[in-house]
Amino acid sequence: MDKKKSYEERLEAELNEWSAKINVLKAKAAKTQADVKINFAEEIKLLEEKKQKAKEKLHELRDAGDDAWVDLKAGLESVWSDLGNSISKAVSRFK
Repeated sequence: MDKKKSYEERLEAELNEWSAKINVLKAKAAKTQADVKINFAEEIKLLEEKKQKAKEKLHELRDAGDDAWVDLKAGLESVWSDLGNSISKAVSRFK
């Protein structure tokens, strides 16, 4: 398997994992009191926006040629890191 395909598959797996974590946060938000629910809703909205940006970057990577994907990797890693860190912080905050 080539490096690009392996990289895409790893990112897709991480994105799926993060989507599941966001869904867990949504379920917890549905059970909370109104004031906490507002905080949950705002946090989840930001996470969903970051997840969408990560999906867009992943699609750019998939559409990139074999040579160009390496150039996209740095920007994608930045978006990926931001989303991963944000999800980890949200999960910790809302345990």
